[in-house]
Amino acid sequence: MSSDPDTAPRHAHWLTANLISQLAFGLLAMTICLPSMQDWPAQFGASQAAVQLTLSAFIAAYGGLQLVWGPWSDRIGRKPLLLAGLVLSCAGSVFAALAPNLGLLTLARVVQGAGCAAGMVIARAMVQDLFTGNERTRVMAFVGMTMGVCPPLATLVGGQLHVRFGWRANFALMAVLAAVLLFTAWRGLPAAPPRPRAGGVRELLAGYGRLLREPAFLLYVVLLASTTATFYTFLGGAPIVLRNYGVTPERIGWYIMCIPLAYIVGNLWTSRLVRRTSDRRIMALGQAWTLGGLLGVLALGLGGASTPLALALPLLLLGIGHGLLAPPTLTGTVGLVPALAGAAAAIAGLIQQLSGAFGAFVVGLVPHDGQVNLALQMLAWACLGLTAQFVLHTRTRMARA
Repeated sequence: MSSDPDTAPRHAHWLTANLISQLAFGLLAMTICLPSMQDWPAQFGASQAAVQLTLSAFIAAYGGLQLVWGPWSDRIGRKPLLLAGLVLSCAGSVFAALAPNLGLLTLARVVQGAGCAAGMVIARAMVQDLFTGNERTRVMAFVGMTMGVCPPLATLVGGQLHVRFGWRANFALMAVLAAVLLFTAWRGLPAAPPRPRAGGVRELLAGYGRLLREPAFLLYVVLLASTTATFYTFLGGAPIVLRNYGVTPERIGWYIMCIPLAYIVGNLWTSRLVRRTSDRRIMALGQAWTLGGLLGVLALGLGGASTPLALALPLLLLGIGHGLLAPPTLTGTVGLVPALAGAAAAIAGLIQQLSGAFGAFVVGLVPHDGQVNLALQMLAWACLGLTAQFVLHTRTRMARA
């Protein structure tokens, strides 16, 4: 597809919307039931740990199955496997809506997560297949905007459905959305170009091995994982800090949204910058905004500021920075070895989930009476990303010299 928006086909906007919807579906399915989970212990007569397993099971299937869908799509085509994943997602959502007990609900979430993994990894690979040059980074920016708004939006919608119709309504809505996306993928996405059909486990592992021997790919993945871990660390620690600042549960969401909303702004800015500057400069600008926001949080904390705005306002800069960083990083991840775009997206998706989960876990290892410790933890992840980016660009300069 042409990188010039003036010569792009008329249906390019619909194609972009279709791909973004496929990517977003998994995030919606993951988070829409979060408001319901606080009531499940009483409803099912189960422990909170057992309830949390329903989310962990989804995440494990959602992250792990990307390693399967991605390389399969490299070999037998994107579209057939995307359709299969949507069928699986729809079935899992229906089973979840009808689940009579927590055990079957957990199993249904595994099926749902396994199907959603296809949309995340295959749609990302299809962006690599169908767009080129600056247009590819621009589409990735729209992907980033959507992924930034999905979790808070899904939580708000899920809470309203839970109050009005009960928790099963959330899974019913996901089943309907899966069916709609199945139709739009079938009718609206182009058939993949012919791909070699040979290959089993040995070739699958060979593809992963080739990617893991590419230093640039590993550096892109580390950079992507560091941004995810920074955000998940914030999600895990911000409610604790805000509680100590006197923010009640019904108001926490407004402060949590500071990063996702700013992230959308950053992605929108990226979609404009990419037409006149390089990905490398956009990423450098993103790091500057990210570190500026975190240093602001740390400085205010060390200065004795103990208000919600002292935490939230500087993190608007971090959100913008991540919005600048994510699109070119995603493009670099799947574009380095185009023939293995599916496998590359799978590895990146899995590492993102694992690093994010680890970042949220580490939050609980230190006290958070104020924002200083949280800022230091987030800053550590950001510095890891900065290091990866510095090494990546140094290697690129040396290769061109």
